[in-house]
Amino acid sequence: MDDDLRARIETEAEKHALFNALKHDSDADVGAIMGPLMGENPAFREHGSEIPGVAGKVIGQVNQLDTEGKRERLAELDPELVEELDAEDEEDDQVLPDLPNAEEYDQVRMRCAPNPNGPWHMGHGRMPAVIGTYKDLYDGWFLVRFDDTDPETKRPNMDAYDDILEDVEYLGFEPDEVMKASDRLEIYYDHARDLIEKGGAYTCSCSGEEFSNLKNDAKPCPHRDKDIETTMSEFEDMIAGEYSSGEMVLRVKTDIEHKNPALRDWVAFRIIDTPHPREEAAEYRCWPMLDFQSGIDDHLKGITHIIRGIDLQDSAKRQRFVYDYFDWEYPEVIHWGHVQIDDYDIKMSTSTIGELIEKGELDGWDDPRAPTLQSVRRRGIRGEAITEAMVGLGTSTSNVDLAMSTIYANNRELVDDDAPRFFFVRDGVEYPLIGEHPETAEPPVHPDHEDRGTRTIPAGEAVLIESGDIPEHGDRIWLKGLGCFQHTRDALQYTGDDISAVRDDGVDVIHWVPAEENVPVRMRTMDGDVEGSAEPDFADTDVDEIVQFERVGFVRVDSEDGDETVTYFTHE
Repeated sequence: MDDDLRARIETEAEKHALFNALKHDSDADVGAIMGPLMGENPAFREHGSEIPGVAGKVIGQVNQLDTEGKRERLAELDPELVEELDAEDEEDDQVLPDLPNAEEYDQVRMRCAPNPNGPWHMGHGRMPAVIGTYKDLYDGWFLVRFDDTDPETKRPNMDAYDDILEDVEYLGFEPDEVMKASDRLEIYYDHARDLIEKGGAYTCSCSGEEFSNLKNDAKPCPHRDKDIETTMSEFEDMIAGEYSSGEMVLRVKTDIEHKNPALRDWVAFRIIDTPHPREEAAEYRCWPMLDFQSGIDDHLKGITHIIRGIDLQDSAKRQRFVYDYFDWEYPEVIHWGHVQIDDYDIKMSTSTIGELIEKGELDGWDDPRAPTLQSVRRRGIRGEAITEAMVGLGTSTSNVDLAMSTIYANNRELVDDDAPRFFFVRDGVEYPLIGEHPETAEPPVHPDHEDRGTRTIPAGEAVLIESGDIPEHGDRIWLKGLGCFQHTRDALQYTGDDISAVRDDGVDVIHWVPAEENVPVRMRTMDGDVEGSAEPDFADTDVDEIVQFERVGFVRVDSEDGDETVTYFTHE
């Protein structure tokens, strides 16, 4: 990295650090600015391993400024960013747009309708986050309905029902009602019978290819004008299991010449020979398609507003045919684009993640490499950090990108104040200490809370330091809390220099742990497991506690035994 590039990085890092600190009214942090810094400056990416070190020194200087000083400096570097901050301050606190025509309803009633074919990936969290927030905004009503009427191609996972409800709770919400569509087959049958009586449906034994050709040519199926009695009889035979898969379907009679072929006489019920995994539904063979089942349930549960993907616009159009037959009012619909989340090498797909688990390439749904809510929960990320980030995306019809750095920044604000600090050394190299050095270091439990006291770290006769922190022979290093040492004869010689060595001479401050008295730690990360050692007081932490390993990042304590403590890396 040449001097010109370093200067550019310092300027850009300072600008982003100032903006981040002012926006969140807190100290800036390397992790919080790396996303926008690298995103806006592609030329920096090839130096990605060096940039945190350069940015860290700039951020330290930024954090020394008071609020006014930060604003003045940002105004010098980028006046438009100051204007952006001021504009954000003027915006209404409500980040979501108003629901259409909400004032026309006695109560806003919304639903989240997951398919329980596996635990939720990160993208699934957007729906309950937004619906739950709308419920709070409008004092509304929130339904979780499991759309589990496909026991074959999207076969329900029996654990997923509870897993998904746990994820909803994790995100900060409690549904007013929970129901399973597979418990409601008789309700769907009754409405199908009513639809047949109204002349709105017919049974069809065409093969898929035959009907597709007719549909695409805008020609009616030969069964379309079948009399109601025959249709009703054949539908009852479908319910009774008289047909095999593919032999007979029930179609909603729409407009066979509709300009959109996908809306022409769509399937409402089909036969599935594979038994449902739930014992209560295992005997059924005649299953509704999602558009029929969902449309009926939305009406019966009084749903006023539906949020669904922009790619599902045809669903509303199909369901409106059924609503017209029954003379029902269709709910308000909001279509939004898909959300993509960075930082993961694995596709956000329930089936893909499940396959990787079956192959042993992932340890489970909560593997830190998996883009799932179970994974980030185990890493120690609070649900409200995810909810805030998801709500911040709004309800745009465009596809949106969510940077994990946004979630990390939200979570950092939630956990930083409570997280005690500890030294942690990865793959430590042992160095003897020589000279009359202090016997112990007593750094604060938390640098912002003197009242929480200090922790005691015995130096002993040798320490472990990270290989990247080893100074050149003859150079000095400052062991945090202990003092200044010089690297000499493969040992660290205490020099007794005061703190001016750091301030004036640029001696690096590093963390360390005693070579003998330490706690073995395995830190699970998105890039694999990291082994290291923590200071002795780390042994007193509790499982589920969030702590900060200084200069490394926040971690959640996952398990403890006599030989090793396992932690999950949260974020920097």
